Amino acid sequence: MAQRRMFSKKITDTDKFLEMPLSSQALYFHLNMGADDDGFIDRPKTIQKTIGASDDDMKLLTVKQFIIPFESGIVVIKDWRIHNYIRKDTYQPTIYQEEKRLVENTMTKLPEKTSTSRPRKVDAGKDRIGKDRIGKDNLYNADEKEKIPFQTIIDYLNLKAGTKYRASSAKTKHFIKSRWNEGFREKDFKQVIDIKVRQWLYDLKMNKFLRPETLFGTKFESYLNERPIKQAQPIDDDIGI
Repeated sequence: MAQRRMFSKKITDTDKFLEMPLSSQALYFHLNMGADDDGFIDRPKTIQKTIGASDDDMKLLTVKQFIIPFESGIVVIKDWRIHNYIRKDTYQPTIYQEEKRLVENTMTKLPEKTSTSRPRKVDAGKDRIGKDRIGKDNLYNADEKEKIPFQTIIDYLNLKAGTKYRASSAKTKHFIKSRWNEGFREKDFKQVIDIKVRQWLYDLKMNKFLRPETLFGTKFESYLNERPIKQAQPIDDDIGI
């Protein structure tokens, strides 16, 4: 059955999109055309090579958060539901349900309002999005006996910043545990990630600092108390291809 794909000008007619090289824009369009009904692509490298795009084009789409890559090699179009509405009678669910769950859980667990206060108690490990969550990557805080959600925090960082850090890294765990023992909790880590991603993601000099040792280091509390930057909403207009 032929597949019809749409492109929304909410995404493709913005400065964020149009300031990219034409090769990056073309790669984005071709990835969309090759996606399944949930926006997942299982052959991004093949599409990239076929149209003559470079690794830098793929990386730029990731850095600007037009696509989200997974360690499995699968890529998903971040704004797929803005571009496309698939009729129920023709919709075919993606076979990449694990990757879909990772994205959906992360996006739906975001708090409606952010706060710089530090709660005394939380249900640690409530927001779970990784495969190896239970009893593997979570350690206990010796004082409070709360599980530290290393995997959840790093999955969130990777999703928002387009990075591929591992929660199993001893250095990464050290920084997260240090802040956790100071009384910070999961929503504080996510808020710092949100704040610094908005500030640094498109800054070529600063985006390299979107890493655990910088975000979760000694300046963590200062980052947490910074005011989030509000982003402008694009115009609602759609085009079809």
